[in-house]
Amino acid sequence: MASFLNKLMKHGDEDEELDMEFDIAENECFELPPDRKDNQILAVWGSPSSGKTIMSVKIARYIAAQKKNVILVLADMSAPPLPYICPSSDLEAEVSLGTILASAEVTGSIIKQNAILHKRNEYLTMLGMLKGENAFTYAPYTETQAKELLNELRRMADYIIIDCTSNITNDILSAVALIDSDAVLRLVSCDLKSISYLSSQMPVLLDNKFNVNKQYKAASNIDAFQADENIEQVVGGVSFKIPHSEEVHQQFLAGNLFGALSAKDSKDFRKSVAKISNEIFELG
Repeated sequence: MASFLNKLMKHGDEDEELDMEFDIAENECFELPPDRKDNQILAVWGSPSSGKTIMSVKIARYIAAQKKNVILVLADMSAPPLPYICPSSDLEAEVSLGTILASAEVTGSIIKQNAILHKRNEYLTMLGMLKGENAFTYAPYTETQAKELLNELRRMADYIIIDCTSNITNDILSAVALIDSDAVLRLVSCDLKSISYLSSQMPVLLDNKFNVNKQYKAASNIDAFQADENIEQVVGGVSFKIPHSEEVHQQFLAGNLFGALSAKDSKDFRKSVAKISNEIFELG
């Protein structure tokens, strides 16, 4: 894995439950800059426990709720997210991302055979590892398979969200996703440990291959007591501020992140998801 990163651093050339509950007003939707209108793949990355999986799921849910085809890729092989983002009863079949990446060649046919469909929304497809699986369950894969996966996904859906792992030095798929994606949502929590982790990764993220210009910085899980001046002092300038939602936290604990958000104190969180989605993608 380390040799892979070293190589990168060498400079060269009908849905009831998934309804549209995000009540953002029309004048709060953002006009996309001309060079961002073709965004198709979003990689979500950040420090550990910064809310990468939560935001990946909520953005995918937001897009699917508008009847747009979206594929959610859950890259974590150490703690597979699938078992804690939705009940297994909501899934059409339990098949694995590991089978796809272990293939000698990643094709559209192999992806379709191992795609996980959500019973409550025909516009949502997922790829991920199953409960009990890990990086050693399948044959190791290479940068080639990871790139083939992303290339094939571009042909299959208008929008692809990739929930990356924090440690990109040991995760080929996440590293490739950060490089080959059209945009990156970079999350950091408003605490010193999260800032320290981000600082340790900046020498990698500032490499030309990762294209810092496509990285949207976001302060995540902001509590009510954290004023704007405190956030700026700890995190620095950010494109987005994502507030804490107790309702989202309870969904996370219950393993139902695709559930609707109805609590009054979730309104600002819902708006932040809508704002991020409309800023990064052309959803109109």
